[in-house]
Amino acid sequence: MKIGLYFGTFNPIHIGHLAIANHIAEFSELDQVWFVITPRSPFKKKQTLLSDFQRLEMVYLATKNYPKLKPSNIEFKLPQPNYTINTLVHIEEKYPDDEFSLIMGEDNLKSFHKWKNYETILKHYHIYVYPRISKVKKDSLLKGHSRVHYVDAPIMEISSTFIRQAITINKNICPLLPEKVWQYIDEMNFYKK
Repeated sequence: MKIGLYFGTFNPIHIGHLAIANHIAEFSELDQVWFVITPRSPFKKKQTLLSDFQRLEMVYLATKNYPKLKPSNIEFKLPQPNYTINTLVHIEEKYPDDEFSLIMGEDNLKSFHKWKNYETILKHYHIYVYPRISKVKKDSLLKGHSRVHYVDAPIMEISSTFIRQAITINKNICPLLPEKVWQYIDEMNFYKK
């Protein structure tokens, strides 16, 4: 099976994440997209970052009606701080019959050359890139690389930061979240202060 790995904190997961992942799962060679929830770093205490398992629960709630989209807690068990190359090696060992690719926004591709072992990642994995609106009009050095595939996905300018801030000031952001995710956030009183 061909699986795309979509890394993020998903704090919270929103309709933009789902639209991009679903589009890539439906309109590329990939069979599935896994949302890889990035663990909370023990060295960075970010007040608004929910626990790993609360964010995993939200991704589970958001994806359970989409058979091609899956939550993944694979990084929870790896030593911290973690690097993408380590996760890829671990996943390859755990799922030797599957083929993995990375999914990232165009903004991440521009700084990809700064990632640990980026040349190794590029040599062994395909990268699916979704468009972002950027103030910096500079193409990535990797645009045109044979393993980098730009996906004509919808541009979703919704951010988890915006959603958290809106919840803090009691704004109705229900349309930006999957219904079950909003219910969970509301029940648990997340992001209120």
